[in-house]
Amino acid sequence: MASNTSKTARASVRAGQAGQGGALSVLGEFKYLIPLNGGKHAYVRNLTNGKTAHLRTDSEAFVEEIRVLAAAGHAAKIRAELNGLNAAHPGDGWDATEKRLVEAGVFEA
Repeated sequence: MASNTSKTARASVRAGQAGQGGALSVLGEFKYLIPLNGGKHAYVRNLTNGKTAHLRTDSEAFVEEIRVLAAAGHAAKIRAELNGLNAAHPGDGWDATEKRLVEAGVFEA
């Protein structure tokens, strides 16, 4: 039996399969940080391994996860996201989170 799938659905499946072989295929805007609990926690989406980690923003694990992404060439985008989060949620401590990451040397080349 033949199924009638749309071009969009077929393209989505192909894009998902392309990511399994280590290739990077991103459609649309990709957010690395998804804020939770007033900035105390965040989901960190990692493009390099396809996993999403739920971490405390003041933990060493958070710093290391961002370090991995920055080393993979995503530092500018992550800093822009941190600045955007700070502008959108000024009371959530995203400026302190960015400062902690800078002090840890995460964004240094």
